[in-house]
Amino acid sequence: MKTNNIKKSLICFGLLALVGCTDNFEKINSNPDAFTQDELKQDFNYIKGPFTTMFDNVMVNVPGWKYQVAIDLSGNNWGGYTTPPGFDGANNLSYALSDNWNLWGWEAIYTQVMANYLKVEAASKGKYDEFYALATIIKVQTLHKAADSWGPIVYSKLGTTDAAIGYDSQEEAYGLMFKDLDFAVAELTKRVDAGEKSSFTNIDRSTYEGDYKKWVIYANSLRLRLAMRIVKVNPALAKEEAEKAVSQKFGVMKVVSDSFIVTKNVSQHPLKVSAYEYNDSRMSADMESIMGGYNDPRMQVYFTTSDQVPGEYKGVRTGGNQGDKTIHMPFSNFGKIIRDDKRVVWLNTSEIYFLRAEGALRGWNMGGDAETLYKAGINASFDLLATGGAADYIADNVKMAKDYVDPVAPSNNGLAVNKVTVAWDNAASNEVKLQKIITQKWIANFPDGMEAWADHRRTGYPKLLPIINNQSGGAVTTEFGVRRIPFVSSEKDGNPEGLKTGIAKLNGPDTGGTRNWWDVNAPNF
Repeated sequence: MKTNNIKKSLICFGLLALVGCTDNFEKINSNPDAFTQDELKQDFNYIKGPFTTMFDNVMVNVPGWKYQVAIDLSGNNWGGYTTPPGFDGANNLSYALSDNWNLWGWEAIYTQVMANYLKVEAASKGKYDEFYALATIIKVQTLHKAADSWGPIVYSKLGTTDAAIGYDSQEEAYGLMFKDLDFAVAELTKRVDAGEKSSFTNIDRSTYEGDYKKWVIYANSLRLRLAMRIVKVNPALAKEEAEKAVSQKFGVMKVVSDSFIVTKNVSQHPLKVSAYEYNDSRMSADMESIMGGYNDPRMQVYFTTSDQVPGEYKGVRTGGNQGDKTIHMPFSNFGKIIRDDKRVVWLNTSEIYFLRAEGALRGWNMGGDAETLYKAGINASFDLLATGGAADYIADNVKMAKDYVDPVAPSNNGLAVNKVTVAWDNAASNEVKLQKIITQKWIANFPDGMEAWADHRRTGYPKLLPIINNQSGGAVTTEFGVRRIPFVSSEKDGNPEGLKTGIAKLNGPDTGGTRNWWDVNAPNF
């Protein structure tokens, strides 16, 4: 089927039978009157459905198999968090990137989140702008991960009827995201100032429960994340946007309850399916090397001790010699926050303190000095996880990452590469201070592997063990790893002329080794 409308093609691209494209969708999605005013006034029940699907798919909460192929077998691995106990051969782990896996991330973004965003936009823009503002924040949360993964994306042309749906460059998309956040923050702040009661309480599936002020804090915090992402390519804009986020009247996340966490209707963390139902995911060797070297108290919350070496945490090396799946299955699985908790974190307070610490290190006005904010970030992580021992951990200036030893496949052994201590050292160089900040941010952000992967590409930290079996055919180097995901087959089949505009805006060939706009091989300072 050839589709000429992005609203329909969001549903149809490459996945016609699975998604269930219908002729009615275009009519419902493009007609603002599809949701009548009377229907919307009935507790806004007709707007709940689109938001529910958006909440489910920003982090690909459901189904679990889709999370596995969209996130766990990409960002979680490339960011150093998880590794399957099997899966030898040519695939994402060996940098022979698999379209059969990676297309599902694109599918979740466009056919699930953005298709439903368009429904909300059609029903609410100019009439119920509080809903439009809230949906716009979710849009930015979703599409920045798309841009960080693929580079050029469909952004400004969402909802057009062009035969070829054109792409925006990553730089253009980031500019649009900042503008979208401007609108959302202004709209919701106006309503908070007016003392307006939220109409979103029964729709919001996060711990915010519809609180407009908290959503503004979330939007400001998201702006800070995006600002830091572009620091190497547009430092002036990065500083401007970061300081705007921190100085806005409600500011950024400061206490643990500010963290954006989806809890309602979350039956389990999606990683639990991959780990416990499929036995296809385990703790990585990098987590063992770094957290194990620090004797980090959070390990007992993140992971289980292994059956292979009882009482010890044992990770699997990404891109290593794994052999039969059962060989590494007895290694450390995931602990309480994956096995038992029913929550999915989109953005946490700890990350925001580390972003502010990095900003302060760069001389920006972040409302505190780098050392104080760095320590606050660690404390916030310990508080979120209800883990004791933060004070001793923060003061430790001895422990470092440890060498990795694979007890069943010694060819996977590797020397520790991320050699920094936890304790802040004012006499250290800015580069060492940044490595400490990003390392602790990496630990605190688990299991958001897409964010870990983005930070690793931007800064080079934390330093990760190189893969052993590179099967990319030279497209991706072992030294630098995967820099982006190639455009997916559903776009090649469903939007070929539009895709050409995206390829033209890349900094090189459409491969996993081409760097995105903000990902430049340049010094951090």
